[in-house]
Amino acid sequence: MPHIRRTQHLGLVGLLVIAVAFTALQLTAITGRASPDSKNYLSYALSLSGESRAEAGRRAIAYSCESGQHAPLDTIPWTSRKAAGETEAQCVRRLTDSVAYWTRNGNTSGMTAPFANQRFMAIFEARPGYPLFLVPFVTAFGAVWGLWLAGLLVALAGAVCVLLTLRAAGASRRAGLAGAALYLALPTGTVAMNPLSDGLSLALGTVVVLGCTLLLRERPSDTSGAGAGRGAEAAGTRTRAGRWAEAAGPRVGAGRWADAAGTRTGAALVVGGLALMFLVRYSQALLLAAALAGVLAVRAAWSHRKGRRSTPVLRAAGLCALLAALVYAGAHLLSWPMGQDSAQDLLTHHYQRPDRPDPWPEFFARERVFWWAWLKRQATYPFLPVLLALSALALALRKRRSAVLPVALGAGAAGLLNQAGHPNLDQLLGHRLIVFVWLLPVLAVPLLLDQPRPGGSSPLPAQPKKVGGGQRDGTVRVVQQAGEGT
Repeated sequence: MPHIRRTQHLGLVGLLVIAVAFTALQLTAITGRASPDSKNYLSYALSLSGESRAEAGRRAIAYSCESGQHAPLDTIPWTSRKAAGETEAQCVRRLTDSVAYWTRNGNTSGMTAPFANQRFMAIFEARPGYPLFLVPFVTAFGAVWGLWLAGLLVALAGAVCVLLTLRAAGASRRAGLAGAALYLALPTGTVAMNPLSDGLSLALGTVVVLGCTLLLRERPSDTSGAGAGRGAEAAGTRTRAGRWAEAAGPRVGAGRWADAAGTRTGAALVVGGLALMFLVRYSQALLLAAALAGVLAVRAAWSHRKGRRSTPVLRAAGLCALLAALVYAGAHLLSWPMGQDSAQDLLTHHYQRPDRPDPWPEFFARERVFWWAWLKRQATYPFLPVLLALSALALALRKRRSAVLPVALGAGAAGLLNQAGHPNLDQLLGHRLIVFVWLLPVLAVPLLLDQPRPGGSSPLPAQPKKVGGGQRDGTVRVVQQAGEGT
């Protein structure tokens, strides 16, 4: 018992060290992270907190322009800046004039300040979850510290979900901690800290990923057979399923929670995570649910073809497909902007030009241009391709890949789909639209730490040992037990 407690404490200390180190790094830039969209979310949050629309707009402008005056630091290269040479006073005057112009031209309603035409601002009106999340932070701490603290909480919550996901998949404590550290160090941590809805959407996405992993992972009862007459086969299966867990060390803390959590917990996390994502960024919720449903359906078909049990995967795929349909129906019933609106937004410079009668040929031409430029950039700076290659290696080698592989691939596919919906070259150097792709290395690369070592625990069957005058084998439970029944 003391050893188990010491092991649990080591896990908690490791997670605390990672959180403190990340927090210390983020303290080097309390402000300076604002993007052009940050003021929209902040003005919405201030309106929800009780400010008038005009006052909310004024405070959002002040925050955005003050943030734009801070030069990026080497430790935080992802911060965005205004055009060089614009002073804070010039920025305030420019945005204030813009608000006055759009107010005169009909944008007089809604929770967000009129920074642009009403059709463009409707995009942010359809994302109430993130401003609502910000309300207690900006009310208690003001705009600068409130947005920073909200981002920090979102980032750390996502890291904890990654740790729990890896532990639920059977990974060791050190692999789980490595996954949490990677989540914070890679662009996933970058996006989480930015004052935009993408970070909260990503954190909720890790909740969905955790739920799917709980739905897919094998349990002793899942492999126990159809009846009591198959007890010997079931015991052998249980032995094989537990060998990697034995190699990973005692199951305490997060590992114990993962063992206790069942399919109901997993389903609740998937439903709850996607329901909240619907309010934060419904387009990403739709793409994540659809991508998971598609990948899990393929996985189930592959398992069925190999003669393996596919029922849990089919159930998870069906749940994600149902939720994708509900997200789409909900957005349609609420008249929120859909795919056609997104294409027109891109091609008309935020609806400031006439709509295209048929936007899709030009939109797909933009797709070709964007992805060719993106591939050239990956070839020049192959950080992501290297991590994806390591992810493929980890997933190919790990015995427990059955739960992690489809979930990680589904999350990555959701990132690619989201970026494909916004083929804007201005986003080529950023990560926020494609950020779900980075969940693949975050979930897969840490599994390399759990490879069996020479002289360590082996996946081979255990050596036979005597049991009550008979003999028990690691694969077949009871070969002979002479005294049974006498």
